[in-house]
Amino acid sequence: MTRLSLPVLAAYAAPALPLAALYFPVFIYLAPFYAAERSVDLAALGAVLIGIRLFDAVSDPVVGWLSDHTRARFGRRRLWLLLAVPLVVVAGWQAMVPPEGAGLGHAALWLGLLTLGWTMAMVPYAAWGAELAPDYGGRVRVTGWREGVVIAGTVASAILYDAFGQGGPGLAAVAVFIAVAMPLAAGIAAWRVPDPLPARPRTRLRLRDGLAAMRANAPFRRLLIAYFINGLANGLPVSLFLFFVAHVLGAPEDGGWLIVLYFVAAVAGLPFWSWAARRFSKHRAWGAAMVYACAVFLFVLGLGEGDVAWFAVISALTGFALGADMALPPAIQADVIDLDTAETGERRAGVFFAIWSVATKAAVAFSSGIALMVLGFAGFDAEAAVQTPGALWTLSLLYAAAPVVLKLMAVAVMWGFPLDRAAQEALQARIA
Repeated sequence: MTRLSLPVLAAYAAPALPLAALYFPVFIYLAPFYAAERSVDLAALGAVLIGIRLFDAVSDPVVGWLSDHTRARFGRRRLWLLLAVPLVVVAGWQAMVPPEGAGLGHAALWLGLLTLGWTMAMVPYAAWGAELAPDYGGRVRVTGWREGVVIAGTVASAILYDAFGQGGPGLAAVAVFIAVAMPLAAGIAAWRVPDPLPARPRTRLRLRDGLAAMRANAPFRRLLIAYFINGLANGLPVSLFLFFVAHVLGAPEDGGWLIVLYFVAAVAGLPFWSWAARRFSKHRAWGAAMVYACAVFLFVLGLGEGDVAWFAVISALTGFALGADMALPPAIQADVIDLDTAETGERRAGVFFAIWSVATKAAVAFSSGIALMVLGFAGFDAEAAVQTPGALWTLSLLYAAAPVVLKLMAVAVMWGFPLDRAAQEALQARIA
């Protein structure tokens, strides 16, 4: 196993803190905020999210390709992370602290720019992590550290949002945190984490040949499909969480601590799933975690008004599986990139992580966007205190039943995945 020092691991993981603090409220808090306090139509906002994801389909691969081909002595991944900082800070502030009277147009503009800044930061940052450790177990360690800090950033944003008052004041507190933490964390990573330029390949792939090599990479296709399906499953409860707690459980004031409980349980689960991935295999550990989460999450369908305690138990139990869902797929991605490097001689982690980023963000946006549209068509009104039975049942099915079906589909795709430890070590030998 590659043994990176703890200071280097911590420095690499640092930017994940503000990036997670940014990502979480965008998909959890912004839709209810714009619907309740800026009177933005939910269906229209869902359409905007889908449109932004269509833009990602172009911007993410472009940034990934540019990151792979940047030849800066300062470091190709470092440079892109630092360039993204001002855009992330400014666009994040405008999206989360909109002026009075701001509506759908303001949300569309600044969420689009925020997504571009996120891409400039996150695609090279994820590729950087894949390049830090070349071995099977070492990659689990790198992604485990990063995703652990992602959870910490998510919890921090939830605590800030709840402590300063839900809605506008809470979002403003999160925006201030990001404005301070993002430049600091990116600077620490750029200072402490190695980012050496890879050796130039003997021949440079033409674009057509590079795309053909990606299409021929069967593990890549398989993981991409599973990743997209799992992203659909994750996007539904994330975007509907506050609505479910407020209107099904009848406890809008309990959303903050329930989110914190869920992610604290995820931190507790990370060491177990990292051990399971090293002891057995990454894809089997991930599949087992998804099956376990599905078995527990089905009980949400039986909950109703006042069942906050039972929902808290379910949140803690399913949160334990979240660590696997966050840390293991990126480590598997790095192994898939090894196959491409062995076949082509090039190191194209940026392009590969860009494609996965498109799949993930598209899945989350499509699931949340379609969910908001379906809720709107079912008669759900975010500003109303009382909902129709049909709207509440639609909300419960979208929140609990649909993710279970989707996750089981992802398990079926990944269970027989071909790249285990032995296959990855053989690929590293070919690359060497």
